[in-house]
Amino acid sequence: MKLFTIALIALLFMVHQDFWWWDDSTVVLGFLPVGLASQMVITLGAGIGWWLATEYCWPKQLDDSPIDESKKESER
Repeated sequence: MKLFTIALIALLFMVHQDFWWWDDSTVVLGFLPVGLASQMVITLGAGIGWWLATEYCWPKQLDDSPIDESKKESER
């Protein structure tokens, strides 16, 4: 899953350079320029990509915070 996440983020980075739609006057959904619509899709993909990164690529040992240990000591 880590490889998929890294590939997704790399793909989004490459697709974000959308020079091929600079002169395209196509309209999506009757009012949205195709360049703006593609940026909306890229934004959704970026959100999903960063969710995958935090879910599957985040180091598990960072979840054990010292704050939890101090709470245990104060309860004794």
